[in-house]
Amino acid sequence: MNQENQLRTPVTVIDKEVTWDKTQVIMSKTNAFGIIEYANEVFVDVCGYEDYELMGQPHNIIRHPDMPKVIFKVLWENLKNGKNFHAIVKNLAKSGRYYWVITDFDIARDENGVIVNYFGRRQSVPQEVVAMHIEPLYKKLLQIEAASGVEFSEKYLVGFLEEKKKSYVEYIKELIYDHEKNQAKFAHYEEEQDGEEEEHRGFFGRLFNR
Repeated sequence: MNQENQLRTPVTVIDKEVTWDKTQVIMSKTNAFGIIEYANEVFVDVCGYEDYELMGQPHNIIRHPDMPKVIFKVLWENLKNGKNFHAIVKNLAKSGRYYWVITDFDIARDENGVIVNYFGRRQSVPQEVVAMHIEPLYKKLLQIEAASGVEFSEKYLVGFLEEKKKSYVEYIKELIYDHEKNQAKFAHYEEEQDGEEEEHRGFFGRLFNR
C-alpha cells in the first residue's frame, strides 16, 4: 500500500517532450480492469518508471492532465465490448514530461468468452497532426469538461465528428494518413484506393506492423 501511495503522488508536469526512439513500439498487457501485468523495455524507457513500479498499477498511472476524460470513456466502452480502438493519447512520464502515441489493442478472452486481458501497442504520432488538429480539439474538450462535465464534452465530440461525417477512428486515421501521404513515407497509395474499408484496415495494419 505504501508503494502504491508513493507511485500515485502527483507528478509535476513539465511542458517538454520525452526524447525517445519513435520507430519503436510501446507494448503493455493489462487485465480486464486496466491493471498492468507486463510492460516492454520501450514502455519502461519512455515512461521512466521501472518494471517493478509499473506492475500491479492501473494503466492511468501515465495519464496526462491535458487528456480529456471523454477520450478514455469512448476507448473503454469499445474495449469492454471487444472492439479494438485507435486513440491519440498524451501520456505523462515519471519525469513530468509528455509523449504522444496512437493506440492499438488485441483483446484476449477465456474459454467462456469473457475478456481477461488487453494487449496494447502504441506508436508515435506526427507532431504536425498533434499540433494542428488534436491539441486544439482536446483543449476544447477539456474546457467543456471543466465547465459542464464529461456528458457535454461527449456531446460536443459527437457533433464535431458528425460535421466531418466520420467516426473518431476514421478522423484520426485520415489525419495521419494524409500527413504520411504528404511526406511520401508510404509507397502504394494508388493501389489502396480500391475499397475504403480495405484501405482502412491496411493503414492500421501497416502502422502497427500487423
